[in-house]
Amino acid sequence: MAQRAQPVIGTTGVIAGGFVVAVVVLSFVGLGLRAEVGRGLGPAEWAAIRFTVVQSAWSAVISVICAIPLARALARRRFWGRGALITLLGAPFILPVIVAVLGLLTVFGRTGWVNEVLGALGLPGLSIYGLHGVVLAHVFFNLPLATRLLLQGWQSIPAERFRLAAQLDLPPAMIRRTLEYPLLLQVVPGAMALIFVICLTSFAVALTLGGGPRATTIELAIYQAFRFDFDLARASLLSIIQLVLAGSAALVALWIIPNFPLTAGLDRKLRRWDVRGGMQRALDTGMIALGSAFLLLPLMAILLAGLQGLPEMPWVVWKTAGNSLGVAVLSIAALLAIALPMAGWISTRRAGGAEAIGLIGLSASPLMIGTGWFILINPIADPVPLALPVTALINALMALPFALRILVPPLREVLTTYDRLTRSLGMRGWSAWRWLVLPRLRAQIGFAAGLTGALSVGDLGVIALFADPDRATLPLQMYRLMGAYRTEAAAGAALLLLAMALGLFWICDKGGRWGAEA
Repeated sequence: MAQRAQPVIGTTGVIAGGFVVAVVVLSFVGLGLRAEVGRGLGPAEWAAIRFTVVQSAWSAVISVICAIPLARALARRRFWGRGALITLLGAPFILPVIVAVLGLLTVFGRTGWVNEVLGALGLPGLSIYGLHGVVLAHVFFNLPLATRLLLQGWQSIPAERFRLAAQLDLPPAMIRRTLEYPLLLQVVPGAMALIFVICLTSFAVALTLGGGPRATTIELAIYQAFRFDFDLARASLLSIIQLVLAGSAALVALWIIPNFPLTAGLDRKLRRWDVRGGMQRALDTGMIALGSAFLLLPLMAILLAGLQGLPEMPWVVWKTAGNSLGVAVLSIAALLAIALPMAGWISTRRAGGAEAIGLIGLSASPLMIGTGWFILINPIADPVPLALPVTALINALMALPFALRILVPPLREVLTTYDRLTRSLGMRGWSAWRWLVLPRLRAQIGFAAGLTGALSVGDLGVIALFADPDRATLPLQMYRLMGAYRTEAAAGAALLLLAMALGLFWICDKGGRWGAEA
């Protein structure tokens, strides 16, 4: 296929890939122009680096450790609502970070539900700020991801192996040692590495729950050096360190992420004769209940507090909501303009370099790219009016790795299936896209567009560097309301932001599948 399938190949994929490389390389050039490597790092910078690595490591370890029994319970049990619960595990991924943080504060904050219960019992309260608060938020976001990865691994074990274990009357300890532990040895390192990379470039969580000399990440240190001190040299140096650290971790993560399925089976229905006991059933039920409560309580808190706070929202919230919607639409357009040609390039050639370009979003943080471009733009133009377009473009680049993972496999299948037909008809370029590719990839394009829109509308990253009061987005305005202790108005804005993110995702995803055959 790599030598024959040529219906959609052209210069557009190369141009799109070159554009992505140019955006990142030029931002890196801007950072290099201002970075003063010879000045070295002070105690505050080393503290930020240590905190970034420590919180990422703890977040990855705790997320995966908690996900192991949850994924195991979901793999072993069949119950009403199981499919809906597994689908719900994907919700935190598209949930705006600032919204989830407000939900966690409502549950675990100083005046949250948990502290009210502890106070009623005469026990000391909990503080969500600092290292443990940042780790708690990251576990909330990444526990579902780790659970999905582990559940996928558990489901890849052929049912025949459990059937043979039941015939041999193997005890549960032997089944764990022969079937489940080898699986964990393969899946756990990759899951931990992936979550570690994600947490390295986390910004909004550290901004709201961290802060202070002992709880500052590299991303937050870049923001502080840029926004408060306007020390572009220090911000540039920290951005380069962030890129090296996250890029190295991303390469390690991609190297050890597992491939599924592990072995082939006969597609029998999975039955677990070894877990019918009352104690194991009770443990699985308890683990599923705890995991569900941990994920659902913050969402419920957002809904309840948001309904009460809607009347308290100032008019500026609606204005910034319009800005966020415009940024999301621009991000979707930019993402499709880049991802579709690159997916065609990757699918019709052995374009390993193109696949590597598509993964830039895993290592290059939005703040790093935004800082570099601010340095380049500032001498020739005012960067503030460009805040929203730059934010939209960078959000599209951050969503590019996920979009390519969604688009490339089905596109390869389409090109392989219809290769001879398109060659005989002489279909090339736009005609192949219009009549062959786009109609058959509508569902995947809609899903990728919805994911990009949801991630973009809730992003609190680049806009924090560029924005002024007239060009803020809804996440930034919500953060300002929280900083001004206008909790009710912030809760109403959170509910509005959540509705926008889920609405964009649903509209794009449903639009891609509308009218398609079941």
